Amino acid sequence: MSEITVYPARTIVTMDPAQPEVEAVAVRDGKVLAAGSAEECASWGPHEIDRTFAEHVLVPGMIEAHAHTLEGAFSLIPYVGWFDRHRVDGGTSPGIRTYDALLDRLREIDAETAGSPEPIVVGGFDPIYVTTEKRLTRDHLDRVSTDRPIFVFHASAHLATVNSAMLERHDITREATTPGVARDANGEPNGELQEMPAIALARSGLRVILRMLNDPRAVEALGQLCANTGITMLCDLGSSGLTRPDDQHVLHDVVNRDDYPARLLQRHLHALPPGSTDWADAADLLLQLAANDTDKLRTVGLKLVLDGSIQGFTAMMGWPGYYTGTDHGQWMVPPDQLVAIARPFHERGINIHAHCNGDLTIDAWIDTVEQLVIRHPWLDHRHTVQHCQLTSAAQYRRMAKLGMCANIFANHLWYWGDQHHDITVGPERARRMEAAATAEREGVSFSLHSDANVTPLGHLHTMWCAVNRVTPSGRVLGEHERITAHSALRAVTLGSAYQMHLDDEFGTIECGKAADFTVLEDDPLTVDPMAIRDIGVWGTVVGGRPFEAARRS
Repeated sequence: MSEITVYPARTIVTMDPAQPEVEAVAVRDGKVLAAGSAEECASWGPHEIDRTFAEHVLVPGMIEAHAHTLEGAFSLIPYVGWFDRHRVDGGTSPGIRTYDALLDRLREIDAETAGSPEPIVVGGFDPIYVTTEKRLTRDHLDRVSTDRPIFVFHASAHLATVNSAMLERHDITREATTPGVARDANGEPNGELQEMPAIALARSGLRVILRMLNDPRAVEALGQLCANTGITMLCDLGSSGLTRPDDQHVLHDVVNRDDYPARLLQRHLHALPPGSTDWADAADLLLQLAANDTDKLRTVGLKLVLDGSIQGFTAMMGWPGYYTGTDHGQWMVPPDQLVAIARPFHERGINIHAHCNGDLTIDAWIDTVEQLVIRHPWLDHRHTVQHCQLTSAAQYRRMAKLGMCANIFANHLWYWGDQHHDITVGPERARRMEAAATAEREGVSFSLHSDANVTPLGHLHTMWCAVNRVTPSGRVLGEHERITAHSALRAVTLGSAYQMHLDDEFGTIECGKAADFTVLEDDPLTVDPMAIRDIGVWGTVVGGRPFEAARRS
């Protein structure tokens, strides 16, 4: 076999403005040797022509710049979400649309695992979709069992609902002082735990999920899900290397295998290392983790979680607050501490991404970056606002001046668009949520993401959301914030690579870059925009090695 392989294809979309489309690509040593005509690619010397993709469309490897390894772990946990969800084997898990169906599923699990000392743990639920009943509480779950603890992890990963047995097991009572323990009219915990400090009180349920995160099967599942959905590189924005550096070996053992079908990037959650009180120690540890980088597993920076979720009513909202008329929200990090936390990382050249759902949080992060850059100039930091849901034009203009990037949670337009319009933020603000067109107009480099496991992995759907801005009810949320298919594809390829300082290696199909391709059945730039999410995925090519998607017969 020759060392050069030439892949002709029906269309190859390069995202290289110098030659946007070519007919073939030559690969050597896991990199793109040439992109152009078949004759040009063959001119490099002895080669093999591989026609596997002759009837397919190649685009640069799609990069998921905000997801979680929890997506893989959830393949090991029963799914109870509203929407149907793809499985590792290529099949589909049906959605659960009523409380009765949820309780029936919990009863089935209880029967199937009778005698287990473990609590019943399920994931993907979101009570905001159930409008015919009051919000899910312990009273609902107690209909399943008052003896065995139950832990229902919400789709947002910002909330959980537990039954009385779980509250009793962990002594979560009316005396609990942890923020986020929701209460009934009598002041008793009602079973809903909002944000991680409160969720962590139900530690036996959370422990099941955390154990799955370190299960090699979950990491393997995540890789196959990437191949199934055309993702060649995924960035985990919940990595725990700063608190559990010794657990990194699981990822290294699995991801670095030649047959692992994706590259994995780690953005570690901000935390002080065990025994330390100095954020400089955390920054130094992160650099140590990066020193162990490989071609397929890398540390790319720090993640700060500043607030909660809009659909969970825990994001920090400015005036007039939520559409309900109540002023909810939780700071995960007090704004006056942000500069002190972020500064050691910034000074060491470590890229920082901040989870910002509410508009108050976005202001706080922009203010912080401004202070960091004034105190310690870094002209190419690319610090990023993650989620960016209610970012205004004025905020985008400030971000552009500071060299900040945006990673926009376009999937919200589909999964919670109607709820945002009717319940959380109201019609006007809902129309300007996930404002990718405004980011583009104001000169902010942006990407799009799924936040998997919060919504399902897959950039064709994410692109579809940003291009069409359609909700399940058929409502168009902000037609003037629609972007073109080309802009959306750029966002999930080069835009993602850029904000992680990897655009010199990934994001386009051109000589010298990694031979990472997403292999599609049709061209997302030429199909009807409403058909983008329905394009079939053959699989991926990672470092010149093909990985086919799983398909159920």
